[in-house]
Amino acid sequence: MGKLRGKVAIVTGASRGIGQQIAELFASEGARVVCAARTLNEGDHRMLEGSLLRTVDLIRWKGGDAIAVTADVSNEPECIALVQAARQAYGPIDILVNNAALNYYEATETYPTSRWLRCFAINVHAPFILSKEVLADMIPRRSGAIVNISSGAAIGPGRGPYEDQTVLGGVMYGTTKAALERFTQGLAQEVAHYEGISVAAVSPSQVVPTPGTIHHKLVSGVDDPKGEPPILMARAALLLASEPAVKVNGRVTYSQQILQEYGLMEDARGRGVTVRGSGYSEV
Repeated sequence: MGKLRGKVAIVTGASRGIGQQIAELFASEGARVVCAARTLNEGDHRMLEGSLLRTVDLIRWKGGDAIAVTADVSNEPECIALVQAARQAYGPIDILVNNAALNYYEATETYPTSRWLRCFAINVHAPFILSKEVLADMIPRRSGAIVNISSGAAIGPGRGPYEDQTVLGGVMYGTTKAALERFTQGLAQEVAHYEGISVAAVSPSQVVPTPGTIHHKLVSGVDDPKGEPPILMARAALLLASEPAVKVNGRVTYSQQILQEYGLMEDARGRGVTVRGSGYSEV
């Protein structure tokens, strides 16, 4: 029997990369998966490969159950409509994975305010809105899991002086991911008295080669030795979505760290293992 048999899961950003892997793995574990993103058809995105229909087709080809729902989660009405569509298709929501994210690699001094606000809307505001919506299903049943996908970018550079003064353009992304980790633990504390609801966050221990990270040259390709395969993030998300709330509520962790902790990986490395994680992961 799959770990998520009979569960209903929403996965945002499921058209490619980590979100696609999470959607596929959750479906293979018995969940009925609502795959959400903006890119419905292959080729709709002007730069990146991947689409909701491809993800859903892969799931169904393997015998899983999934639907595609297009949604721009920077928009509150579309977040609400996404949850309503998921309920209409499958019933009350058991699992929410807030994976959708956006960044533009630009220096803060020239960062367009409109882009800054849009990134916050997707990276921070959408997880809040979607969490609020699915809690309406989880609280009456005192059961559910919210998994937020964070990033090593949440770890700041520390105080100066700075030997490395390269402008990488990651200030906004790191700021939103740090906010997401604080949101995770704050919401986890608020729902703790329901006992069966968990809110947790997980980041890659190493850079994950995805269409996005390859496009932005964070890794050279899918076989880059400094990267980790996206299935590790999917397996870590599965742990956070399936373990009892008492064991994972409020966890801010890293893919290889938690997989090693549960005996699912031996040669772990990277953030949370050989490199320190964020402050939120250490409390």
